[in-house]
Amino acid sequence: MAGVYIHIPFCKQRCHYCNFYSVISEKYRKPFLKALLFEVDQRNDYLKNERVNTIYFGGGTPSLSPVDQLNTIINKIKKVFDVSAEVEITLEANPDDLDADYLKSLKNETPVNRLSIGVQSFFDDDLKYLNRVHSAKQSLTAIELSKNYGFHNLTIDLIYGIPGLTNEKWNDNLKTFFSFDIPHLSSYALTVEPKTALAVLIGKGKMKKTDENESVEHFKILLEKTAEKDFIHYEISNFAREGFYSKHNSIYWLGGHYIGFGPSAHSYNGHSRQWNVANMKQYIEAEKTKNIIFEKEVLSESQRYNEYVMTSLRTTWGCDSEHIQNVFGEKYYNYFNKMIVPFIADENIYQKGNRFFLTDKGKLFADGIASELFMDE
Repeated sequence: MAGVYIHIPFCKQRCHYCNFYSVISEKYRKPFLKALLFEVDQRNDYLKNERVNTIYFGGGTPSLSPVDQLNTIINKIKKVFDVSAEVEITLEANPDDLDADYLKSLKNETPVNRLSIGVQSFFDDDLKYLNRVHSAKQSLTAIELSKNYGFHNLTIDLIYGIPGLTNEKWNDNLKTFFSFDIPHLSSYALTVEPKTALAVLIGKGKMKKTDENESVEHFKILLEKTAEKDFIHYEISNFAREGFYSKHNSIYWLGGHYIGFGPSAHSYNGHSRQWNVANMKQYIEAEKTKNIIFEKEVLSESQRYNEYVMTSLRTTWGCDSEHIQNVFGEKYYNYFNKMIVPFIADENIYQKGNRFFLTDKGKLFADGIASELFMDE
């Protein structure tokens, strides 16, 4: 099972917190498409004939893309790769783009069968803090329209830990989500990444700082409310009803292979990781020079072990010590079993057979726990 990721970098404006590569100008739209199609052709053997089960349009703001361009990209991928007839095709979308005309075209003219809507909050003051271009009302309308046009495999994003987001407001956000009977939720703590507009504004005292204690409270509420609605917490930031897990993102978490197209897009084949240049001019120039610019890292055994521990612990499937033994050998197996003991004693980890899982308490410290289990080079 393999996945294809397409990075569509165009945005109307940059969100204060975002550190993904994006461009505001639309002048590169046509040369970008030409360069993207060239890249797909040039990298046709990367997945070694593995069947593609997922295609994911991320960004940026893929919902700014005209329907005919989405179809051109999808058709090219189907021509070059072995794509499953039941392929999951996800489009990330901003609420303000999902009007009736666009949704009708998506449904009737493309094979897109899953929408990921970047709501972030149902409160306008939160959206203003984040510098989102849409309004809370547009989010409500976009969700309703999406369902009316037959998109039932839906997910939305909600951000917690936003300064000014009280527990009451956070509960209201979740209540609104559940009222739409949406089968999947991705929810993240607001993180202030270096060099983002938010980091600069906070540094200058022009924006309120985030509060880690508030984020912890919001996360606890999130776990409680999703459990009450029988949502499965299948990855630290993702919750779904049975049968509605993100197939694409599950490839990342389960160590599957994927290829990324577009500026800054990442690829992984089990042995190495590579990422395209995060520069639109250099990316589109590759079509003329016939030289795709990327960086590559061949992963050591320790790095592959560390990645397995980090990603598996974040999921409902847990970290399998038998898998560690079979893939990495006795050295790593013994090391893992030794290092995991104090976390079980502290009730941050629990064990079922060969598998180890984070407790709700442990989920608050997932990255820190994983790093303690890492093997140094």
